[in-house]
Amino acid sequence: MTTSPHIPRRDPAQVMRLKRLGSLHQCRLSFMRILMRRMAQENWQFSRPVFDIDDAGVGRAVYSVQGPERAYSLVAFAHDLPPEQRSDRVIAEAWDATFTLFDGLPSAADIDRLSRNVPLQEAGRISERELSLSRANRSVRLWSHVVGRLAAGQQPDPEQIDSVGYLMRTTAVYGSGKFGAADRETLAARPELQAPFQAEMLSVYLTRIFVRDLAEHMARIKGGDRAARLDPAIARQLGIGNSTGLGMAPFIINHPVLFNNWIMAREEAIARVRSHPAATQAEVDVFRSLLKRSAVSVARWRSAHPIQIDKLARLRADMQALEDHMGAESLLQDYPWDRLMRWSESALSEEGQELVASLILEPYGDEVDGLSSCLADSNADAFVIDGAMPIKEVRALIEDRFGWALDLDWSAPENCARAWYVSEEKLEPRMGERFDEPITEYEQPLAPARDAVAAHKRLADFDADQPVSRFLMRHPEHRHTIRRAQMSRIAPYSEVQDNTISANVLPIDMLRAKLSFFGATHFDPRSDRWVRICMYAGAPYPEDLTQDTADLWVYPEEGE
Repeated sequence: MTTSPHIPRRDPAQVMRLKRLGSLHQCRLSFMRILMRRMAQENWQFSRPVFDIDDAGVGRAVYSVQGPERAYSLVAFAHDLPPEQRSDRVIAEAWDATFTLFDGLPSAADIDRLSRNVPLQEAGRISERELSLSRANRSVRLWSHVVGRLAAGQQPDPEQIDSVGYLMRTTAVYGSGKFGAADRETLAARPELQAPFQAEMLSVYLTRIFVRDLAEHMARIKGGDRAARLDPAIARQLGIGNSTGLGMAPFIINHPVLFNNWIMAREEAIARVRSHPAATQAEVDVFRSLLKRSAVSVARWRSAHPIQIDKLARLRADMQALEDHMGAESLLQDYPWDRLMRWSESALSEEGQELVASLILEPYGDEVDGLSSCLADSNADAFVIDGAMPIKEVRALIEDRFGWALDLDWSAPENCARAWYVSEEKLEPRMGERFDEPITEYEQPLAPARDAVAAHKRLADFDADQPVSRFLMRHPEHRHTIRRAQMSRIAPYSEVQDNTISANVLPIDMLRAKLSFFGATHFDPRSDRWVRICMYAGAPYPEDLTQDTADLWVYPEEGE
């Protein structure tokens, strides 16, 4: 990311506020789209070597994909889950289906080994041959409707498909060394896994195929010869749902350089496009077409949560304002994309602004897509503290990155009302009320702004020209702050510029930020601490995957 565009990247002070991070949309750099493009460009081959599911819907299946150099296989286990055990909570102990992504082609012995562990999820163990561990539950109402209709030789009701969007939703997709899975470091050199979360995205894509096949299988069991197969157009509308809670929120705080790389790549892409002095008619046509298709997606986006209901109302008003504005706006000259972005900042909500920011990238795949190689974090040296740095330079870095926090009264209860901790039962992040619960002594370092202010104040007691190592010998509790401050030299977008322990913090903003880079759509908060999303809705299945279909599926056509 060395380009210095005429139009600079947006200031971190603008981009890194939680309200804006909680309004990000998928874009060309989203991890699902990166994977889909690669699979199409390299002509990956798909197969289903095992599908051993009985009349009760219980059994195992294997879905394999062969790339240029390696194969990967989803090993799936279908279960007969009693209704009273169906739960999306992380403390659940049984699911409708469980999965692992296997490195290569599993043998019968491998599958037997996995059958004794994968259905147990956290209570089992997998090996370095496995790249992910996941589970999913049915959307009971839609599953019953779809299987029943297909069994009767009919297609599902489009309105019911539209209202839910998925037949199963994952409640966890673990990777990167969890429960024995292969560490990220052992896989990062593989081109197909170099971008973040590619193994997890492949697991979810293959899960989607399995869910379609399982629903058709159950319809055949129920309906016999009269059963119908799912219409391909309807099948494409179905994605994989996901329920994501607080376990994901600390990720963007605990991985400052990695999260910086995601944001900075997107901001670099936006800056490059804004720097075009003019646009061709073909580029304008792509933008206008996808703007119309985005309006279709927004119209289908539903949520019952008051926060998202309000955001959706404003986004729909934004879409109308955009349509009116584009009716009179010429995009063929005079830095059109920069003008459009500047107009959006005064005319649209953050949701609308960030949708525009994603949309202007679409006509410029040649300039944008290569930035996917910048998304991973391979800079281990960034975590090494420079103990020789003078204290005055460290204080200046804190002032630059956390200046906004120096003005807050951190003794006021509303500014430190919350505390992050880890649950003893599930070892999962939680957020509690500091003054109502006995959790302070278990607090995790997930309030970097507060900690930066404390370190800044303590540093003032030392000689400004002394090396910071002298300070850290006396105050090792501030090592994490000094490390973060020094990281900011190479990672300007590493820090959330908001208070993560305030009385009004919304963890769903952090969830939304991360999930938007996954490529998720139709965010549906269920509280301020967990959200449902949809993944791969509209994506082609393997039989339809080509370079022409691999990318813009995320924007639905009218009538699809």
